[in-house]
Amino acid sequence: MAAKKPRAKRRTKVEAKSKGLGAKEMKTTSDGLSLADEVAADGGTVIGTYKEPLGGHTVVIAALPIELVEPTPYQRDRSEAHVKKLANAMERLGRFLDPIIAVRKDGKYWTPNGNHRLGAMTLLGQKSVVALVLPEPDVAYQILALNTEKAHNLKERSLEVIRMYRGLVGAQGTTNESDFTSYFEEPHFITFGAVYEKRPRFSAGAYSSVIKRLEGFLEEPIEDAVATRDRRAELLMAWDDEVVRVVDALKAKGLQSAYLKNYVVARVNFLRFKKDGDFEFEETIEKLTAATKKIDPSKVNKEDIAKMGGAPAEASDE
Repeated sequence: MAAKKPRAKRRTKVEAKSKGLGAKEMKTTSDGLSLADEVAADGGTVIGTYKEPLGGHTVVIAALPIELVEPTPYQRDRSEAHVKKLANAMERLGRFLDPIIAVRKDGKYWTPNGNHRLGAMTLLGQKSVVALVLPEPDVAYQILALNTEKAHNLKERSLEVIRMYRGLVGAQGTTNESDFTSYFEEPHFITFGAVYEKRPRFSAGAYSSVIKRLEGFLEEPIEDAVATRDRRAELLMAWDDEVVRVVDALKAKGLQSAYLKNYVVARVNFLRFKKDGDFEFEETIEKLTAATKKIDPSKVNKEDIAKMGGAPAEASDE
């Protein structure tokens, strides 16, 4: 199926104070009563309800038993260092002022935005946590795509996306992959995530310029598209095997540089000289893999590598 390239939308200028709800329009409504009753039945306490100002959606403010709250199964892993830093800051302040976001799921509460704050409260031995509880479970996917609590690096974002992706295969498998563009942000995150699942020390940054050029969202049901993504991941790992083989040979002859992998990829990347046109993913990666196999490390010298210039992309993923 044809891939759909994402297009950036131009923001149109709007008149100041012309949209959304006014302060008095956000008052408590009966819309959240059903969710409020469920929160109370779960052992939580409803503090209040309101309509958020942008879309007018109902939000329940609640104190939840902390043992009922857990991160969604799709998001990136916690940074324990970040959790400890947050816990120390909360302890010094003696206040918890930034409620997490939660959605109710089978008697539990998933937090797509607040995992590190939840971890900090748990570390501090707290009994409860204040949350903005939303009635629509599916919104968790959308919030994950916008999560800014802790900056993502390429590996974290890719793993988060592939976890969401596999969750959606089970929940909404007949929906086209291209309909989830707002969830995944960029299509190359999906393929990189499928690689990171099998190869945690993969250096995706070295391949970003190539994969971003080749990728697009697929116009096919996500339950079918997942096989395409896994196949692309296997091809990318096969190319990575050849790149690593060349890099190891270069190191063996005394060439030590953080640029080695970037150098090898750039050396075979013919897309650099083709600014226009679309290229098929599988065919292109197979060509790049074949070209990498032909590199003779004995003919590479320091001057060749020095011409690369700049810092290697995502060197921290090495």
